[in-house]
Amino acid sequence: MRRKLLPYYGVRKSKIDMIVLHAVAFDVKEAIKSFENNEVSSHYVIAEDGEIWQLVGEKHRARHAGVSYWRGVEDVNSHSIGIEFCSKTLGQKKFRPEQIKSGIELIKKLMRKYKIRPENIVGHSDIAPTRKPDPGKAFFWRELAKENIGFWYKISDYKKINDFSVAELLEIIGYDVSNVYASAYAFCRRFLPQKVAEVKKVAELVDNIGEGDDKLLNDELFLQTLKAVAYKYASESKTPCNI
Repeated sequence: MRRKLLPYYGVRKSKIDMIVLHAVAFDVKEAIKSFENNEVSSHYVIAEDGEIWQLVGEKHRARHAGVSYWRGVEDVNSHSIGIEFCSKTLGQKKFRPEQIKSGIELIKKLMRKYKIRPENIVGHSDIAPTRKPDPGKAFFWRELAKENIGFWYKISDYKKINDFSVAELLEIIGYDVSNVYASAYAFCRRFLPQKVAEVKKVAELVDNIGEGDDKLLNDELFLQTLKAVAYKYASESKTPCNI
């Protein structure tokens, strides 16, 4: 592990119980320069070759989540450790095996150290669905779930949950539902990436992250998957959510 400690951090106001996963559209040195220029930070950055860089000590509140929400928590920065994955496509193309290996090892270490629950392993788009598209549609959520990092779903479980609206199902998982369309699209980035349009230019993706519509909210596969995921979170998570 390499260290390039940045001064852009504050005092935590809570214990660590979340990990937020990001993608940054630069190589590691460009990413650090961008953080410095914008006076933001993340605790760790994982380069494309899998090398891990630490930018902020874990005891500090890094500036990586911004305005965000997850399962009733609004000060996500105080609750979380932020990990950035370098990706020139901002997570629209597959991540390299070296990054996946390093990411799994680091996340497992942090989960053990801070006793972080699977429901609190989140992407930037999960906690800020109206603002952020990362870590992207190609992020390796399913591989992480196989390592007991975060949750995946069994599609047949959709039959076990009924009589909830889309907003209620998203809220069971943990999303902010003040904009249901944006949160539904963020859900797809994580669990149904085939429903997410690829954007050729990263700058366009950053400026216009996109969101769902009534067609998506009434799509049969989306509804079945949403119910299956909500069932997984409702039956196995232990942290509270507002429903």
